[in-house]
Amino acid sequence: MERIKMINPVVEMDGDEMTRILWKMIKEHLLAPFVELNTEYYDLGLEHRNATGDQVTVDSANAVKRHKVAVKCATITPNAARMTEYDLKEMWKSPNGTIRAILDGTVFRAPIVVKGIEPCVRNWKKPITIARHAYGDVYKNSEMKVPGAGKAELVFTDKDGKEVRELIHEFDGEGIIQGMHNVNQSIESFARSCFNYALDTKQDLWFATKDTISKKYDHTFKDIFQEIYDAEYDGKFKEAGIVYFYTLIDDAVARVMKSEGGYIWACKNYDGDVMSDMVSSAFGSLAMMTSVLVSPEGYYEYEAAHGTVQRHYYKHLKGEETSTNSVATIFAWTGALRKRGELDGNKELMEFADRLEKATIDTIEEGKMTKDLALITTNPNPVVLNSEDFIKAIAERL
Repeated sequence: MERIKMINPVVEMDGDEMTRILWKMIKEHLLAPFVELNTEYYDLGLEHRNATGDQVTVDSANAVKRHKVAVKCATITPNAARMTEYDLKEMWKSPNGTIRAILDGTVFRAPIVVKGIEPCVRNWKKPITIARHAYGDVYKNSEMKVPGAGKAELVFTDKDGKEVRELIHEFDGEGIIQGMHNVNQSIESFARSCFNYALDTKQDLWFATKDTISKKYDHTFKDIFQEIYDAEYDGKFKEAGIVYFYTLIDDAVARVMKSEGGYIWACKNYDGDVMSDMVSSAFGSLAMMTSVLVSPEGYYEYEAAHGTVQRHYYKHLKGEETSTNSVATIFAWTGALRKRGELDGNKELMEFADRLEKATIDTIEEGKMTKDLALITTNPNPVVLNSEDFIKAIAERL
């Protein structure tokens, strides 16, 4: 059959470990037979990032500014063990953090809901969307090991050379220091993205931080959200019949667990990282969570919300069979192809993305699934498939 043509390219960011293996399978079995793929390829595998001094990550983010749509595979954020394993020149920062900083967007993550995969939290009836701030905090931090006794201070020097100092701690011995920052412009973009997304999807919006402890850092987030809401969105929310409210993050967690779902929960960068993992796991699997970075300029980067599945990759290297869930990575591709089709007026490409998602969900609902889903499904007779056979089963249905 004639394959669907793409008018403009999608920025393709390849990744690491087991997700890199799945990436190749998805392209081979689910995409290439049906679509003439048009991508601008960047290898964000850790070896290549190391070889380029991580310049490839910066280049890939700038490519998104040119082409507006990207799809990204999961990547390694190295720790000390990875330094040795990959013989790294330095402990490179999170590629996701680098890309988010360059694009200054907000990450929206929502679970993929499938019949037969019931949420662990029994009262959850509707998806919970996590809106994650995409700049700063721990992902752009500076860290220092304290060798011994001494005084640590925060120092800000303005453009005229005037200094402002704040004591961090008087050390009696060894310790550690971490410095974080954010910028008001990015927080404002985050707030507006959340308010607009809530209006688009007709969902209530919650925002949560810890302003009672962090009386300047977190409180600034709270104040900016409230100021923008009062000035620009109060009337629009009332007209749409939806609600915005702020609460402490520990209170938000308690509310979330008792809720039915069906709202957007906005969080700072690291909070959103953790809470999206909690929500996706409770809805079924870390591999059942979509993620899209949306910038104020209208750039979109789609990815799975989970990591590189390191344990399965080591099994794969030994020649052992794996049953790795590829659903979120498939949905990263469908999200990017649908958005590319939408921007280009390419109806065929949009319809293909819809069909691939339906084929994926239908395959699971008819009882063919990976091991992680088979362990939690209410389907009485699930068929457990290995990583490649699951993708092939989707391809057959497609």
